[in-house]
Amino acid sequence: MKLANYQLENQMELLNENKSQQFFKDYLTSILEDQLKPYYSKADYIGLSLNEFKNKIDDISNSIKELQSYKKKLSGALDIAKTITAEVLSDNGVDRIDGNIISSLTLSKPLTKTKTDLSILDEQEVMKLGYVKFSPDVDAIEKAMQTDMGKKELENLVSVVSITTTTPAKVKVNTKRSSTTANNVVDEIITIEPITEQKQAA
Repeated sequence: MKLANYQLENQMELLNENKSQQFFKDYLTSILEDQLKPYYSKADYIGLSLNEFKNKIDDISNSIKELQSYKKKLSGALDIAKTITAEVLSDNGVDRIDGNIISSLTLSKPLTKTKTDLSILDEQEVMKLGYVKFSPDVDAIEKAMQTDMGKKELENLVSVVSITTTTPAKVKVNTKRSSTTANNVVDEIITIEPITEQKQAA
């Protein structure tokens, strides 16, 4: 079990869109240019650092889900506790109790909400009376614009704007099939001093 972050992970945590990118590039370059370590050690170090970073994100996501579920459970239990407490006080003819640390316990008035659900019994007859809403079929228009006939009849009625999005290349960590959890930990193989703003400025 790995108890501490790799130095590369610490460098990744400092990354954002505007700061620290050059420091991270320089640190990666120092890893690749290290003449004392074989190439596979460098690959393991970089790959496992990236995987550990992703695992940390996954752990946080799972924790958030568990906390949301626990919050929902506690909120429901709190509502039930308040309702039962109000019932007990009301059954005993109590509508207010003054406290020493708290100001008092009082009962709120019961709230009644009415929700109306509308069910249409005869859609055709309702539409004949004019209760109908029309809107352009965007999917059909997009398909029509791929044909010569569709382009001709819609050319002055619709506007087509092409938006091109380029996603930069990203490194992919490919794990061996025989790899186990016990094998997925390496020592801090790179002992180069972390790059700092002061050192780079010098």
